[in-house]
Amino acid sequence: MEQTLIQITDKALEQIKSISTAENPDGTKGLRLAVTGGGCSGLSYKIEFAAEKEKDNILDFSGVKVLIDPKSVIYLKGIVLDFKDGLNGKGFVFDNPNAKNTCGCGESFSL
Repeated sequence: MEQTLIQITDKALEQIKSISTAENPDGTKGLRLAVTGGGCSGLSYKIEFAAEKEKDNILDFSGVKVLIDPKSVIYLKGIVLDFKDGLNGKGFVFDNPNAKNTCGCGESFSL
């Protein structure tokens, strides 16, 4: 799978590595990015540390293993995962060029 499937900013990568030391200390899990049904706009992003599954797309970002299941690839292709920590809140942000509509919280979208 091409590295161009998704992008992760340096700031997000730094935060993922920091969280990984607490939530994935043995390094056996990867960071799973997925899309599930639900949310205000129809589809929601999911991000968690999880074990590899057989048909996962596996990407490597400076030693961080990113897992994307085949069904989520079509929704996540081209996204940029960033991390914001300003006055308006703190957390991971999905910049999805494919999304036609997003909700106010930025956690769900529609195509």
